Amino acid sequence: MDSRTEQFDAPSGGAIGTSGALAANDDDVSFQIEGMSCANCAGRVEKALSALDGVSDASVNFALNSANVHFDSSKTDTATIAKAVNDAGYSVVEEQLSFDVDGMSCANCALRVEKALAALPGVSTASVNFALERADVLAFSDAVNDARVIKAVEDAGYHATSRNGASSDAAEDDGVDVKDKKKTDKSLILLAVSALLTAPLVLQMVWMNLGVSYHLPAWIELVLATPVQFYIGARFYKGAFAALRHRSANMDVLVALGTSAAYFLSVYNMLTANDGQAPLYFEASAAIVTLILAGKIMEDRAKRGASAAIRELMALRPRRARKLVEGKGEQDVAVESLSVGDIVRVLPGERLPVDGTVRAGDSELDESLITGETRPVARQPGDNVVGGAVNGTGRLDIEVGAVGDDTTLSRIIRLVERAQTGKAPVQKLVDRVSAVFVPVVVGIALLTLAAWLFTGFGAEASIVAAVSVLVIACPCALGLATPTALVAGTGSAARNGILIRNFEALEQAHNVDTIIFDKTGTLTEGTPAVHDVCPVDGVDRNELLSLTAGVQAASEHPLARAVVSFARDAGLNIPEIDNFKGKTGAGVMAQVDGRKVAIGSESLLTDQGIDHPAEDVAKAIQKHESEGRTVILIAIDGVFAGYMTLEDRIREGAKQAIADLKARGISSIMLSGDSQDVASHVARELGLERGEGRIRPQDKAREVEKLRKQGRRVAMVGDGINDAPALAAADVGIAMGGGTDVAMETAGITLMRSDPALVSAAIDISIATRRKIAQNLFWAFAYNVVGVPLAAFGILSPAIAGAAMALSSVSVVGNSLTLRRWTAKGQK
Repeated sequence: MDSRTEQFDAPSGGAIGTSGALAANDDDVSFQIEGMSCANCAGRVEKALSALDGVSDASVNFALNSANVHFDSSKTDTATIAKAVNDAGYSVVEEQLSFDVDGMSCANCALRVEKALAALPGVSTASVNFALERADVLAFSDAVNDARVIKAVEDAGYHATSRNGASSDAAEDDGVDVKDKKKTDKSLILLAVSALLTAPLVLQMVWMNLGVSYHLPAWIELVLATPVQFYIGARFYKGAFAALRHRSANMDVLVALGTSAAYFLSVYNMLTANDGQAPLYFEASAAIVTLILAGKIMEDRAKRGASAAIRELMALRPRRARKLVEGKGEQDVAVESLSVGDIVRVLPGERLPVDGTVRAGDSELDESLITGETRPVARQPGDNVVGGAVNGTGRLDIEVGAVGDDTTLSRIIRLVERAQTGKAPVQKLVDRVSAVFVPVVVGIALLTLAAWLFTGFGAEASIVAAVSVLVIACPCALGLATPTALVAGTGSAARNGILIRNFEALEQAHNVDTIIFDKTGTLTEGTPAVHDVCPVDGVDRNELLSLTAGVQAASEHPLARAVVSFARDAGLNIPEIDNFKGKTGAGVMAQVDGRKVAIGSESLLTDQGIDHPAEDVAKAIQKHESEGRTVILIAIDGVFAGYMTLEDRIREGAKQAIADLKARGISSIMLSGDSQDVASHVARELGLERGEGRIRPQDKAREVEKLRKQGRRVAMVGDGINDAPALAAADVGIAMGGGTDVAMETAGITLMRSDPALVSAAIDISIATRRKIAQNLFWAFAYNVVGVPLAAFGILSPAIAGAAMALSSVSVVGNSLTLRRWTAKGQK
């Protein structure tokens, strides 16, 4: 992502007013606007912005397509400003910024960072994922830069590192892993030291329980516990101080309070003991620090396991490529230096560095980590290939078709990351609980202390009970319950060729009871072949085919490509055309060598005032359609001239996929632009509930809305531009990976290989992920609901409470990790 320059002279907390005084709630934001075509547009946007409550000044510059707004942040915000621009019929140019955040110890920390980022002028949305230790910001272009975001995170008490910029990929692949390893190594050393110092303190308690009356001298206990408390446990003090300094509270506050209370009570008892014997709790404070540190290390490892899918995908990207240069042969170059149209050579066993088209060579590619297809796929000249696939035994020369962020692998990584950084609706409830969790626990601890004192127990027993309450309460388990399951679930889905763009799609998929399928390219292979060319009397067959191919050459429709390919194979010339026009769902028209050619359905001919085929021809057409063939009608100079028939084979496994859905109680419907006879034939072959023909794109969207109004939960499966309206209208849009970019950008779920069986697999992973989230939340809530009262009643000692607290987060993340073993039905 390009670097951005500072747009503000005023401090981030406010703006300088006309009097020169700093108004605490005043902010300025500058941003770019798309869609303005004249000065009237600028005036319209300016009027809409000025009308907002809290906006004191708004100016829009049409020449620069920019706007500057001075506003009171207590009355309005960036999101409201963006909405006003959108409501006026234009759009604000926004960009996504991503950062790694260090220092967060619980969900409360993530909430504080999120609030700090959301308060920045120019930020429309901010999301912080505690499990991934990542922040994502959607901001007005040029209004917010990396430095401003990093400063806001640091002001909140944490540290941020930008993931943006040209070198971010390399940083993600190398730098982050090295950084994580160093961090883990340091934590393991600290844990080993802490365990060695704590072991004698804990062992003496074990000896005493076994009847051995040996007790370490008090001064040795002090020497052993002090470095654990203040050196190894310094992270908890730092985190607690940072939180309290920002008038907040987190897990570090609970640990610091609990261990400090146990430590200083022991010091006090040691100093005031008259007979040299006093109850000491050094083993409790040291054990709590050691156990929680061990729990954090296990938690961090488990979290990295949950997000392993992203790292596995990133590892597929080769850094170097063999570029073929005319006259110089092979040159070893960085992948980033390649351009579209370059030729690269891939030797047997190597990974493909780019997306492209095979120009020379034959081989088989292992695309399993990209598409989920477990079997090698044969590739030959003319075939498209994707970067990251492993070459088989042949040598391939590949013409570069996409590089950098435009490659399939980069798009997959972005889609998976986008899904993993999202939030489930239930997370809003968890965030509200987390926001008050620590203050409530501190309150319960104080009540416990008061209750024990009031009922006649001594100060020591009362403090011990309060300490147990402080250290057993765990906001981490709550904060990790949803995001770790979401990360693991979407990662496993990606490994199986299912890309989930957002949690809304995952949330809705398990509810689906009706699935609408497009036909061509979805249930059929999408590569139809011409079966026959049938001119009417007096029309030359080759002329009919040549004229038709000329018009169809301007179209990207699979049927059009089949016609053009058939004409070329027949050795016919493909003529140039003029005035090409397409009517969505009906057909195409153009001028060819001065002749007006119309190709399409009956409705297109009717609209052009062209007489329908004679009765005998109509019967022949109906027979073809009843046998599942697609028929396109052709008119030349306003007169019906003949028709062509095409066949599109049903996809292997489509029938079984429909049967699987039916076994789940899910209804399957097919909508097709082909004739009703063709649609009915395919529906019968596949066992569909019904098949509708002569369906236009807008009709598909209407059918989706109709079914939803009947109370059905609808998924739409398609692969073409004409499916986009229905994909957007459905509860869940599912795009076939072999389809158009429009379809994949509109759909909430993308299937990386054109296999209808993956539709039911997408529903499976939705159900599995939601089940894990429910389990995690149940155990996280249950743990705190049960554990805190047990600690308050003195049933759990501080050391046991600390161990339970450490294990609670690990158990939640471990439960999420079981999703990594999920595979789509039929996969190995």
